[in-house]
Amino acid sequence: MRSWLVNIRKGKEMTQNEVSQLSGVSRSAYSNIEIGVRSPSVETAKRIANVLEFEWTLFFTSECPVLKQKDPKKAI
Repeated sequence: MRSWLVNIRKGKEMTQNEVSQLSGVSRSAYSNIEIGVRSPSVETAKRIANVLEFEWTLFFTSECPVLKQKDPKKAI
C-alpha cells in the first residue's frame, strides 16, 4: 500500500477518478498503483506526480521521505 500517495491525493482533496483522468491513466490502473499491486512506468509516474505536485522519483524509493514517520521501536 502506498499510503503516502493516498495521503498526498487526499491532501489535495482529489478522488482517484480525478487523478486518473488528469494524468491519463485508467481509474483501475491508478487504484492498483495506489494499493501497491502495480508499479507505474516512469512516464506514468511523471504524469501522476505532475497532477499531485510531488517528485516522481518517490515511486521508486523504498521509503517515502515526504511522509516518513518515526518508529518508536527504533528509538535509542
